[in-house]
Amino acid sequence: MQGIEVKLDDAGAVIGSQKIHSSSYKRADHKHFHPQQHVRYQKLLIKAFQYKKRNYYKGVSCRCCVGQDNFDWQILLHGGDDESLTWANIWINANYSKFIKFVLPLLYSKKVVFVGHEHADLSKLPFIVRDFRVGYNAMVNDYDKIAVIESWIENHSIRNHVFIFSASSFSNLAIHRLYAKYEGNTYIDIGTCLSPLINMPDDRDYLKKFWSYQNLGDVVKQCIW
Repeated sequence: MQGIEVKLDDAGAVIGSQKIHSSSYKRADHKHFHPQQHVRYQKLLIKAFQYKKRNYYKGVSCRCCVGQDNFDWQILLHGGDDESLTWANIWINANYSKFIKFVLPLLYSKKVVFVGHEHADLSKLPFIVRDFRVGYNAMVNDYDKIAVIESWIENHSIRNHVFIFSASSFSNLAIHRLYAKYEGNTYIDIGTCLSPLINMPDDRDYLKKFWSYQNLGDVVKQCIW
């Protein structure tokens, strides 16, 4: 949303002119935002972030992870703090165990629609009743898939379903559009929370530590709320 180039690929992560780290990203995690080429999607992200509607919540990055200046920038862009803001990492790091204990079991009693990577293996998730797939850099390359989901909801009068998204920034754009038109369903960006269960990259520190039963690193990280 700041209009800064972002690249995640085999060479590591680059934000603007700064190389954040050199660790290789697996193909499923590759992304590229170019501020001139992809300005349309930047504007759509800002629109989704500033949108206001009852029960529409947006997660922001906490100040201890992105710094005070970037944290304040988010709040200013949003138009100030209000009850529609929550935290982008509310289900990960030290809270991940609560996601597994309390949130995941709820899905077994719901009609769940999965929206995520084309290589995700859903065989271990019996509650999935329908899935929609996206690929590399989905925010840009698969934006038209949102219309496909809209048509399915409309044509089948879908209500009382839970849509779980694991599709990076595509999730933000899709949830905004879908909830604006079809508020009879629940739309949740679960990020990488289910990656170990769907055979997707589980390189995040909180995932590695939790599933290897280590009470270390990000799995015990408590951010400053």
